Amino acid sequence: MAVDLSRRAYRAQRWAARGALLAAALAVVFPLLYGGLQGLVLLLCGAVGLALSAAALWWTLTLRGPLRWVAALVAVCVPAAVIALYAALLFWALPVSLALWALAVWSGRFALRGTGSEQRERQRERRMPLPRRAVLIMNPRSGGGKVGRYRLREKAERLGARVVLLDPEKENDVTAMAREAVAGGADLLGAAGGDGTQALVAAVAAEHDIPFLVISAGTRNHFALDLGLDRGDPAACLNALSDGVELRVDLGFAGDQPFVNNASFGAYASIVQSPAYRNDKIGTSLEMLPDLLTGQQGARLVAHVGDTSLDNPQAVLVSNNPYRTDDPFGLGRRERLDTGVLGVLGVKVESAVDAAALLLDPSRGRLTNLTAPEVLIEGDRAEIEAGVDGEALLLPAPVLCRIAPGALRVRVPRKRPGVAQAPPRLNWRRLRKLAATVGRTAAPSRFRHHPEIPDLPGGQGPFLGR
Repeated sequence: MAVDLSRRAYRAQRWAARGALLAAALAVVFPLLYGGLQGLVLLLCGAVGLALSAAALWWTLTLRGPLRWVAALVAVCVPAAVIALYAALLFWALPVSLALWALAVWSGRFALRGTGSEQRERQRERRMPLPRRAVLIMNPRSGGGKVGRYRLREKAERLGARVVLLDPEKENDVTAMAREAVAGGADLLGAAGGDGTQALVAAVAAEHDIPFLVISAGTRNHFALDLGLDRGDPAACLNALSDGVELRVDLGFAGDQPFVNNASFGAYASIVQSPAYRNDKIGTSLEMLPDLLTGQQGARLVAHVGDTSLDNPQAVLVSNNPYRTDDPFGLGRRERLDTGVLGVLGVKVESAVDAAALLLDPSRGRLTNLTAPEVLIEGDRAEIEAGVDGEALLLPAPVLCRIAPGALRVRVPRKRPGVAQAPPRLNWRRLRKLAATVGRTAAPSRFRHHPEIPDLPGGQGPFLGR
């Protein structure tokens, strides 16, 4: 009975794959059929408009004076003009095409759900004894004062934790505070603050193999997001003290500096070093980017990732587990935090032509996307500017970035909003393979593994068409 259900589910996925491919094809073809030669011209205009907009954006970032503002105007007006042209000449063909694309995406995700390499296990959770001597370090200034606004100290103390507040009037040695807490018998460390504070406390917790509690009291809380925590209600994170589970996750290091999210090198890392950046982010960036992007300022970097070397990239982002880059709905998210590898994104754009090519075809070498357990960043200076979890640092060159697999025990609430499985990636090659499969499903005992043929739902093994 279970096999029959699996076969029916698989047939439904196979037809969904065919529907996704058909809808995607119609989404492209329909405007061309509707507009005829005019539709083909519009398609070419769209491609030219994208390229011109990317080039204009490059000029906006690398020029100064009146030419910068002319370029910025072009970068804004060209896409608007292309959209207006499409809307005026294609009428209802454009919304029909968009609806077909939406149908293709939905059908493709349904078809790939639970199949082959698209099947992702939920990270293992472990039930552990409640902490008896939890110590939480809280930054009252983080996130615009979330510690006070959500009454985090009061709730934590009601749950039996000891709270250590950072002094906003002076420099605080967060690492020393965390180590002092461990020496005093703490069996759990926690942090309410930005990701930089989280990383420092997390490193001490990992060093002593005790659980770490993340409280999303920072501004962006990327680490909390990827752990599935509630970023809108930091107080909900404290529920882990009374009803929590543990996850084993990786921890990144740039030299001796720990990071839970990423370490960046290049243009952004140079900008955040400026004292003016904190009060005027946009103005400082626009002032510094022309010299940084054209190589007149900043260190000349070389990043070694396994057998690959990135020579003089304008930016390198090394992340604790790779970010998704293939899906706009998952952009900037990490599917897992326990893969044991760093993600590496490198960008090298030297001209407006490169900028246009990057937008039209990111795979042509201007954007590098790799994974590795270690990354070596070299520079032509004794110290390399770095942004580590948003903190501006100067690190001795060369900088060895590495990952410590499973080094961190994170205690999280058992019930949290972000644990639902992410939608599968839209892999059109796999969809074509799935749609082309014909014949009846083989008996379970005769299943053989094939890397290109997806598994049956329900764990029945791979399907082989006859």
